[in-house]
Amino acid sequence: MMDTTTGLTAQEQRAFAKVAKRLIPFMMLLYLVSFLDRVNVGFAALTMNADLGFSPEVYGWGAGIFFIGYFLFEVPSNLVLEKVGARLWICRIMITWGLISAATAFVTGSTSFFILRFLLGAAEAGFLPGMILYLGYWFPLAMRARYIALFMAAVPIASAVGAPLSALVMESHGVLGLAGWQWLFIIEGLPATLLGFAVLVLLPDGPAEARWLDADEKRIIAARLAADHVSQDATTRHSLWPALRDTRVLLLGLIYFGLVVGLYGIGLWLPQIVRGMGYSVQQVGWLLVPPYLLSALAMLVWGRHSDRSGERVLHVAGAAFLGAVGLVASVHAGSHLLAIAAITCASVGIYAALGPFWSIPPLFLRGTAAAAGIALINSIGNLGGFVGPYAVGFIKQTTDRFTSGFELLAVVVCAAGLLALLLNALLRRRARAA
Repeated sequence: MMDTTTGLTAQEQRAFAKVAKRLIPFMMLLYLVSFLDRVNVGFAALTMNADLGFSPEVYGWGAGIFFIGYFLFEVPSNLVLEKVGARLWICRIMITWGLISAATAFVTGSTSFFILRFLLGAAEAGFLPGMILYLGYWFPLAMRARYIALFMAAVPIASAVGAPLSALVMESHGVLGLAGWQWLFIIEGLPATLLGFAVLVLLPDGPAEARWLDADEKRIIAARLAADHVSQDATTRHSLWPALRDTRVLLLGLIYFGLVVGLYGIGLWLPQIVRGMGYSVQQVGWLLVPPYLLSALAMLVWGRHSDRSGERVLHVAGAAFLGAVGLVASVHAGSHLLAIAAITCASVGIYAALGPFWSIPPLFLRGTAAAAGIALINSIGNLGGFVGPYAVGFIKQTTDRFTSGFELLAVVVCAAGLLALLLNALLRRRARAA
């Protein structure tokens, strides 16, 4: 019997369900730890900024410079991953970023803060695009969005788990002479290094190396993925330089830039925004749980809906517009409760766009082109992780308010939605021409 929404037979569904059960929870854990190490600086800032004398602009620059390192090393890192395999390269990425994240506990001023944040980005470069590429080694296009969304749901879950956890760790202030924010970097950084070694055991390079798949299951997966390759049209890219010059790749990079501006513009400032409403550090931790849990649920629902409909780009556009509306509403709400509800709406929209978004590049990129193209999209997009936090910090320091900063985020996220509509028209035109 065949599933009419994916075109998979019952036997194929069982094989891919087995793969998902073995890989996705572990991959989610890796990404959860990755994202936690990116955004714990937002919680650390509640006391670190005062201890080290950081202004909002200095903090925004340091929080965002992570993405400059990420940008510079993203494409080379993903090309190495394609050559040496996910198992070894993801292990290397995790061990180095865990050690650097923990070392952030010992910064003494803005210079050391900037250097370690830059090195953290350089160390982690290639992780997300590598994981997106890796999912393509296992799952066909028809079910890609739901599994990308499931994997990436680790991002809001990391924020939901990390908020109360970070608040709890911050209470360890004074233990062994270290501040709470220092313990935060140490305790949340070292698990990445330990998980790096676990990757060597639990993350096979592809179906052919998976000992937990029998011969029939390996054959089924290989045949289905091969069918995806055959079905692609003449506009599909397979080699490096044509992919990097492809208008669709550059458009996707700009769309992702807009989404990431909103994602990190919210995420790296939200603890301070909620604290400014008069709540304690512990209360801030718990108040941030519902927005991120709802965002994770929205990712799963929207990703599955995208798979069932077979449509990707309009799902990205619609979610981006919802995010922009939430951002504007959050700074014009009449109460703290309404402001948090609007921020939740913004978070839901931005996160929901990610699953359908990352299922678009494999529609026209294969092999080395996929490794380079996906990395370029992510590297361009992640510059938004620098622009968003820095812009909000600069505007906050200039105006002493977050209003204009969040309005700017809304404009950029809305522009991402409009670019998605432009991409939709371009993809349709090329499909007709092919």
